[in-house]
Amino acid sequence: MDQELSTRILSAVDDLFDQEIAFLSELTSHPSTRGFEQSAQAFMASELTSRGMAVDQWQINVDDISHLPGFSPVLGPYEDAQNVVGTHKSRTQKGRSLILNGHIDVVPAGPLDMWDKPPFEPHVADGWLYGRGGGDMKAGLASNLFALDALRHLNLAPAADVLFQSVVEEECTGNGALACLARGYTADAALIPEPFEEKLVTAQIGVIWFQVHLKGVPTHVAYAGSGANAIEAAIPLIHALHEMEHRWNAADKRHKDFAHHDHALNLNIGKIQGGDWTSSVPAWSVIDVRMAIFPGQDIEAAKVEIEQTIYEAARQNAFLKNALPEVIYHGFMAEGYALSEDTSATAQAAIGALESAHLTTTGEALDHAAITATTDARFFGLYADTPALVYGPRAEAIHGFNERVELESIRRITGATALFIADWCGVENI
Repeated sequence: MDQELSTRILSAVDDLFDQEIAFLSELTSHPSTRGFEQSAQAFMASELTSRGMAVDQWQINVDDISHLPGFSPVLGPYEDAQNVVGTHKSRTQKGRSLILNGHIDVVPAGPLDMWDKPPFEPHVADGWLYGRGGGDMKAGLASNLFALDALRHLNLAPAADVLFQSVVEEECTGNGALACLARGYTADAALIPEPFEEKLVTAQIGVIWFQVHLKGVPTHVAYAGSGANAIEAAIPLIHALHEMEHRWNAADKRHKDFAHHDHALNLNIGKIQGGDWTSSVPAWSVIDVRMAIFPGQDIEAAKVEIEQTIYEAARQNAFLKNALPEVIYHGFMAEGYALSEDTSATAQAAIGALESAHLTTTGEALDHAAITATTDARFFGLYADTPALVYGPRAEAIHGFNERVELESIRRITGATALFIADWCGVENI
């Protein structure tokens, strides 16, 4: 791409930046936790329609995707799990097609009194935008949209088809991105601006969610010795799972991209429920667990070891050996994905185009990083033969209190994305 066009595109990003932050503030104000994404998706659909895109908004049907590789099990029927895809159709079809993917769902805010200000009343202070989901990852949706807007500002459009995806379920299954593939939305490459500090993600871990159900023997607390406490029975199982976590992180078990990371795979006891009455020995408990796996680590083999670990620990417990726990899988059943292993010409060209766009925008070489989280990139890379570039702004406290995203980082990501689109897709006059 010539320098004059690059300069014009970056200038257009600057011209529209106040509008971009206003858009991001509006989008962040929609409390789009799982099951409540509808208002945010309606807003996205309206914005895409106003830009002349053909908009597809649909309710995800589990039956349409449950047989596909990458599907993650759900405990119940979806309620208003809606995806939105806006399609730009090129007139000339001179370039390479592109998916611009982002997720609209956000994690719960937690206790509101632990936020400095209400999480869904976004505000800007000292160069940061604060609010739940502002960083993870509504800033990415904004950068995708306003990168396209920067081209429109110059009366240009991508010279190839571009699919703008706003999906649900990224935070718990990834089934929203899978539903896009099932609906036939494919392209030559995908860009996902998750908030990983303006670095290109070369590898990401996989994730398994499961529940452990335990049953005890209820009795009055005065006779607690004659009962079996289903909450306390979980403690040795948790200890055994952490020992498994330690084994999986051993140096000889690591994927090459994580060779120098001592603890890339994290086990998290995310939730525990149990009992019915303070003065009764609890007769039941359920623990919700998240465990990570490396790229290339077989999910079925991992599940076998998880279950063996739990049952072996249970058999060493005086009560549990006669009342073995039940393991139920729900939510993430996600494989790891390594872009670094994609040696195709398409992947190398996409990476090169993004590296060039980043260098032009920032004046610095693009850093690469392996991350200890998962993203929707795996669906494109593993199941659609599509290189997926994860590259987004700097954010802090994602999934925590006072989540925030840096404004100047959004500006840089938007600029680099616009340059990448112009290079990868080419441009045509509107």
